[in-house]
Amino acid sequence: MVSPPSRHALSRRAFLAGSLAGSGLLLTSMSGCSGGSDGGEDCLVTPATTPVDLGPSWAPKPVARGGLTCLATQDKETMRLHTISGDATFWSGVNLGSTTPGHSPGELAIPEQDYRRWFTMMRESGVRVLRIYTIHKPHMYAELKAHNEAHPDHPLYLMHGIYLPDESYLDSGDLYASGPTNAMIQETRDASAAVHGTLTRPPVRGRASGTWTADVSQWVLGWIVGVEWDPIATRASDAKNKARPAHQGAYFSSREGASPTERWVAARMDELATLEAAHGLSVPIAMVNWPTTDPLRHPQEPLEREDVVGVDANHIVASDLWPAGTFASYHAYPYYPDFQRLQPSYRQDPSGDAYRAYLLDLKRHHAGMPLMVTEFGVPSTLGSAHIGTNGRDQGHHTELEAMRMNSEMIRMFKDIQLCGGLLFAWTDEWFKFTWNTLPRHAVVDAERRALWHDVLTNEQYFGMIALDPALVGRRVVHEARDGLAQIDIDHDASWVHLSLAYTQALSTPVVLGFDVVPTAGRPLTGLGDSARFDIAVRVDPLAGKASCLIRTDLDPVLLDGLPGSWEPKDDGTGWIQQQLTLNRPYPIPGTNRERPPEMLAVGELIRTDDPQALRGRTGDTLSTWSLTDPGSDGLTRLQLRIPWGLLAISDPSSHMAVTVVDKLPKGVRIERIGVAVAGGTPAAATPVTFDLRWDQWNAAAYTERTKTGAQQYAHAMAETSRLA
Repeated sequence: MVSPPSRHALSRRAFLAGSLAGSGLLLTSMSGCSGGSDGGEDCLVTPATTPVDLGPSWAPKPVARGGLTCLATQDKETMRLHTISGDATFWSGVNLGSTTPGHSPGELAIPEQDYRRWFTMMRESGVRVLRIYTIHKPHMYAELKAHNEAHPDHPLYLMHGIYLPDESYLDSGDLYASGPTNAMIQETRDASAAVHGTLTRPPVRGRASGTWTADVSQWVLGWIVGVEWDPIATRASDAKNKARPAHQGAYFSSREGASPTERWVAARMDELATLEAAHGLSVPIAMVNWPTTDPLRHPQEPLEREDVVGVDANHIVASDLWPAGTFASYHAYPYYPDFQRLQPSYRQDPSGDAYRAYLLDLKRHHAGMPLMVTEFGVPSTLGSAHIGTNGRDQGHHTELEAMRMNSEMIRMFKDIQLCGGLLFAWTDEWFKFTWNTLPRHAVVDAERRALWHDVLTNEQYFGMIALDPALVGRRVVHEARDGLAQIDIDHDASWVHLSLAYTQALSTPVVLGFDVVPTAGRPLTGLGDSARFDIAVRVDPLAGKASCLIRTDLDPVLLDGLPGSWEPKDDGTGWIQQQLTLNRPYPIPGTNRERPPEMLAVGELIRTDDPQALRGRTGDTLSTWSLTDPGSDGLTRLQLRIPWGLLAISDPSSHMAVTVVDKLPKGVRIERIGVAVAGGTPAAATPVTFDLRWDQWNAAAYTERTKTGAQQYAHAMAETSRLA
């Protein structure tokens, strides 16, 4: 099995990408924010949360140590943020990306109005610490300064990241090469200058540019340097650079036994400390790490690449000249790698929580050093990509479920005496992709991914704030006096919505066929012998069940790299229920056996009793159909919302479908989707046909909504960070 790539690896090309080319046609009937909102009321559906009780003042009260001013300091295994009400020793907050729907992250497209609104929402939601990964545009710093000066007792503290801008080490296997090394040195200088308001940078693709004049350094409580280290490239770089000397700096040094990667990182941390010390400041500095390159051994991990190399924060030490110290920073999620649920010491932990046991294992390893989980969370989406611990899978959660799990995790961090937790993320990110949907998207330009919101791609749904695609508008495509009286359709950048109204209660199965790929397809019983279809939806009203199928030779699971013996098989009909691969088969360490692949039956459509859930405002991200009794008009309504991905669409914004040829994806541009429907009542046995047509688009239209359950996480942040 090839391991699913990391969030960092998945985002690499997207982060460096520039703006979309062309103007194209925006769907004119869409409303709301569109690719750079004006921050008006039409963009904000609900406030973030009911404001939480923030308690006593968190106004900064830095201390002087060793001739430097320290807003925050390391105290053995504790991090102390110095405020006028005492030291804050648990830091809760969120991570914020750099873009909005319709844009790649390298465009850094967030307008100043969004920052202004979001900073207020963050404060009212109990966010104490805002973590960013890279340098944002100058207006972010200006808005943060203005916000904090307006709210001196409860400012947003900034945890600033320094992202490796040149990742050529992934190909060269040499982190010490001039490209990544020089780029990181310059990025470190620029990041320090940005927070002090002394940076001017010309336009460069994929980077923020302009003139930074807002000094926010008084609210910077820490720095996190680097990226999630690729294990194969890191191992190669360590082998290539064995002879590199240890780094002995004024502020940070590598310890005896440090790997070449750890020596390289120590030098970068030392360079940052030198820049900040020149301003008379010292705050904790850490490096990015994640379970794939943690310093522990995991003999039950089935994938070699997930345990081939470690990067250890213990091997980088701050000198007495850097009084703020350091900490161990991990992007640690409860569903990957697999060792979390396979390692007996974790699986059999008395707490019953393997994720908790893993974090405690990390804490023991880093004894004497604070440990912070600087990325965690579960996504609220229909799709998933991996099975997690304690039900915390990588997706297939409602918003309420996801926020409950996030709240439980940050409280657990506090209980086991970690020093903080930063949720990933503040908003949903449309540009993201996931290993098990990436092949389906691969037939179009990757930059188009940000133009639609794929409910099968879990990575796009981690936010506290939902950025919902705007509906185009209802259209009536069929009317009759008896049987199937009316069909309405609508769509947005996530779903196709269908409403079927019948003059009698449903008593027989309903079959819908979707003809997506021209000149291909299979017949469906009840829809005529000559008609051909690629997708089928079958609803059994008496059993209360519905399913979405695909013709077997079009099944995108064929793109997932499953061995032939493990590929899903149909029952001889030529149709198969749609699935997502959550794990390829993998070896059981110490045996000659392997575990079967793990699948999610996304084709098992989930019923709701609330039709409004299908309009995307209740936080129910899983339900896809409803059947309601006759209303005042005497009509029984069957309503469905079908993800574009389940209709074999690779990119609805450009009318691109995905087919399978020799287990490789091939794109087919389409003009429309032909639809036929029959059944439900004896009077509706004759198929009704219509075309689903829609305009292409090159700009995203969306509305902003606080997710259901976000109030839970707001209270969890406020409670865990409350000063004693």
